[in-house]
Amino acid sequence: MNASTSRSDRIESPFDDRSTALEVVAGIDLTGRRAVVTGGASGIGLETARALAHAGAQVTLAVRDTAAGEEAARDVAGTSGRDDVAVAHLDLADLATVEAFVAAWRGPLHVLVNNAGVMDTPQGTTRDGFETQLGTNHLGHFALATGLHEALAAAGDARVVSVSSSGHAASPVVLDDLMFERRDYSPGLAYGQSKTANALFAVEASRRWAGDGITVNALMPGGIWTPLQRHWSDEQRAAAEEQARQAEAAGLFRMKTPEQGAATSVFLATSPLVAGVGGRYFEDCHEARVVDQLDGIHGVLPHALDPDDARRLWEVSERLVADARA
Repeated sequence: MNASTSRSDRIESPFDDRSTALEVVAGIDLTGRRAVVTGGASGIGLETARALAHAGAQVTLAVRDTAAGEEAARDVAGTSGRDDVAVAHLDLADLATVEAFVAAWRGPLHVLVNNAGVMDTPQGTTRDGFETQLGTNHLGHFALATGLHEALAAAGDARVVSVSSSGHAASPVVLDDLMFERRDYSPGLAYGQSKTANALFAVEASRRWAGDGITVNALMPGGIWTPLQRHWSDEQRAAAEEQARQAEAAGLFRMKTPEQGAATSVFLATSPLVAGVGGRYFEDCHEARVVDQLDGIHGVLPHALDPDDARRLWEVSERLVADARA
């Protein structure tokens, strides 16, 4: 029996892989609460922002392309009835923009959804010299969340949502070679490492910040076709689509719409079922089982929840971000 089958407090919900973000927030009132969604201009970030605004939150779209963000804000405003959807520039691959976003923020922050990301990029570095996928997906969000810690603590009951992936199964965090300086670069391994880092961030942030009333959880949104796959070749996309068809036919998983893909993020940001719950990994609006091998895309591997790795990654991340700012 593994840890998942013996755990008695695993969080379940009435929602599943067909549920949409708007269904998850039905009956929830976020009036007076403020939320930031990174990557809110498209894909599941846009649908996350839409659902939060629909429930009454004042939402800020933190985006790299502000023109696309403004278009998305008009879309969200038109469907939610809110006239206060904000747009702010944020490029997670450039910590100077993270610092600027943090410096400009005023007042409490109730919900932070660390949603933006890149996948399977060619080998490269961020503006601060970090491997592109780790730098964007983890270190940029790490700097953002830690920079906003006071605003989150001021809310009294803030929630941080860290979008991970079943891709975490491809690699643990390799702490002695985070930037692929000694290993041959692999887009898939680099992505997997960054998604494990997203889950480990939730583990350690919850431990450190629980006393401030801040809970942090990670999630796998599901299989969704979004701009995240933009670095794939036509051959890779065709192969992935065929693999998805075969997996769906075998009953391993079903591809989701962006509205369905946003549901678990919104569930973690709003549901009373996860009030006070932190450091866990969710999928399809329920807590994932800890497994030795994923069932299709389902489950979470132990290395993504390891508290020692989470602590060590936090300490390394603090040093890397501080050195980049020096």
